Amino acid sequence: MIRAVVIDVDDTLCLTEAVCFELENEVLARIDREPMSRAVHLSTWGQPLLRAMRERSPGVDLESFTAAYHVVLQEYVMGGRLDVVAQENLEALDELAAAGRSVMLLTSRTEAEVRHLLAPDHALAGRLAAVYHADNTRFHKPDARAFDELLAATGLLPHQCLYVGDSPSDAHAAKGAGLRFVACLQSGLRQRTDFDSHQVDAFVDTFPETVDAVGRLER
Repeated sequence: MIRAVVIDVDDTLCLTEAVCFELENEVLARIDREPMSRAVHLSTWGQPLLRAMRERSPGVDLESFTAAYHVVLQEYVMGGRLDVVAQENLEALDELAAAGRSVMLLTSRTEAEVRHLLAPDHALAGRLAAVYHADNTRFHKPDARAFDELLAATGLLPHQCLYVGDSPSDAHAAKGAGLRFVACLQSGLRQRTDFDSHQVDAFVDTFPETVDAVGRLER
């Protein structure tokens, strides 16, 4: 049985790349930096934020960026512009849980970047068994050891877990750790051919299709 379904956040559970591009350019404007291009944002998407910002805005003062970023982040969250989980995605989480599967998040975001998702009044409250992020794991995707803490804490074997993500680096980490992997293409940022050099157990065009994909893989 697939006992745990582990889910990426960005462009998997939530569609975020486009709004993050706007958010980060707003931050750059507030610290008097030139905006980045969409092309450079896309080319570095999936990297930890501060590492990516070295390429997105060469020479940027990361301390100033971080301070402004947390202010703008809260503005976007409070304005309902970032990390909006669609109702059909919430229903999919409920279906997975009703089938006896633990639902968890594993993301390269920092704790500060996911804190609002863990608030008791958030729609995800009560739906997640655990959340693993850059500040409670020693290794991060695409390193397969990104799943070490999850496997140790749950006592699950890798083949009992499945990871849902949107990028080849997600596939590399999951398959390297021995998990099954479902590629979610809903964002439109990647195509099936982007995964040609990686093992993928199933593709889904929308996140809710994960429910049926997990069932098929289990059978």
